[in-house]
Amino acid sequence: MSGNGDTFDYVIVGAGAAGALLANRLTEDGTTTACLLEAGPADWHPFFHLPAGYIKVVFDPAFTFPFTTEPGEHTGGRRIPIPQGRVLGGSTSINGLVFNRGQREDYDNWAALGNRGWVFDDVLPYFKRLENRIGVGDDGLRGGKGELPVTDIDWKHPITEAFIAGAQGLGIPRNPDYNGASQEGVGYFQRTIHRGRRMSTAATFLRAAKARRNLDVRTRAQATALVFNGTRATGVRYARNRNSPISEVRARREVIVSCGAINTPKLLQLSGIGSAGLLQKLGIPVRADLAGVGANLRDHFSIRLVARVKNISTINELSRGASLAGQVARWLLGKPSILALSPSLVHFFCRSGSDAKTPDLQGVFTPASYKEGYVGMLDDYPGMSCGVWQHRPRSTGTVQARSLDAFEAPAVRANYLENPYDREILLRGMRLARRLLHAPELARFQGGESLPGPRVQSDDELLDYVHRYAVSSYHLNGTAKMGPPADPMAVVDDQLRVRGMQGLRVVDSSVMPDIPSANIAAATMMIAEKASDMIRGRPCAGEP
Repeated sequence: MSGNGDTFDYVIVGAGAAGALLANRLTEDGTTTACLLEAGPADWHPFFHLPAGYIKVVFDPAFTFPFTTEPGEHTGGRRIPIPQGRVLGGSTSINGLVFNRGQREDYDNWAALGNRGWVFDDVLPYFKRLENRIGVGDDGLRGGKGELPVTDIDWKHPITEAFIAGAQGLGIPRNPDYNGASQEGVGYFQRTIHRGRRMSTAATFLRAAKARRNLDVRTRAQATALVFNGTRATGVRYARNRNSPISEVRARREVIVSCGAINTPKLLQLSGIGSAGLLQKLGIPVRADLAGVGANLRDHFSIRLVARVKNISTINELSRGASLAGQVARWLLGKPSILALSPSLVHFFCRSGSDAKTPDLQGVFTPASYKEGYVGMLDDYPGMSCGVWQHRPRSTGTVQARSLDAFEAPAVRANYLENPYDREILLRGMRLARRLLHAPELARFQGGESLPGPRVQSDDELLDYVHRYAVSSYHLNGTAKMGPPADPMAVVDDQLRVRGMQGLRVVDSSVMPDIPSANIAAATMMIAEKASDMIRGRPCAGEP
């Protein structure tokens, strides 16, 4: 397709939240050529486009990297699943569909760490540029012309209204737009669902771009190594599987790694960029000794409390038998239906105590419950669940390649709750979630707490429940972090260029120097929007 065989202006590795958007932006002039490599297949399956289909694909190894963490002290010896999307659209094709930008302070802090151009006022134009906000929002803070529809929930339930009223009764204000001037409060989530369908980056940014002659999208193309001429990145090697031949695609201008917080550090390490000690242990020649590659891993570690419901049906019953048939019919007619819902319907963002300057807890609520509290198979009884996690955990982990095999999963040590502060904040969050589930406004629906159960009361008992049941929120980031020259753990500079290398950038959640107070898909897309201007040498574009 390109003008010179397998040589392009840009090669982008990974077609997820960042890569798909970049492929669109870098080829929109109609002349600049790009090759987009995606390890997984096209997003052909109907479950990628049906919002409720996430239950069917999020743990399916045909469409994900079925990564798990190493057993940890605070996970009861469990390996925690951390699946990542392996399909066009990446994790935006399998995620929980929540659109959450985070707090102004998150990005101001990135800049305070020495990253020029990353304060909130600098990144806001990029949040606005990617978004088509359909619903309530301040025009000065929200976008209306972008490719990504962001909508309000159109399916309401008496239990969700009662939960919101209960939160208000506990002093949490109702907030119609947590992506606006203030995040704090309770209300319904905004989501990347439009007209009953999931709006992944493949279905939005990549959809129009795929038809361009100057973009070559290659699926089932697992990157195995980056190619260099000295310190300059010149291409990418890839293969369909372990036993297939190695192919190579070359870049005139830049190679852009957008593989996510697990695969990006692994690919850098396999290419000789990382901690010299690890690379030497694996027998990989050291191209750049960057200790931060694979370090600084952060994630939101979440726990759900579950209660039985009385006097009303929940999603648990609506998803079975004749009730499900009715929901399917409603979806086909374009009416509100459980098939077009995100896993969590209601949010609450609040402070865990008087010592918190801004909200440090995120909570989720839905009139549904899952076996063992985990999003997956619904319970057999009417249920509701309230989950909570700490916004800014201090515990950090690592990602390390295990061998020279690009198809082998790396070792991921998340170190959840290693920092005592994280345990304290999560305990505060659990006690708040319990109060919310037992608020007077919910009393007529409250059928008794089933997880962890009323006998679990002390800090030690609650933490034991966390060790046995807490899960990842799949908000992995930080493993190739952005930072100034003085930061020995920085992997990329504030232009997202890999230190000591030329023609090589990282553009995905791994560059985040600190975890945002949010689900990370929106911030990852913003990073790609900003990077597209950096790569093209453009000043801040402002509003579209």
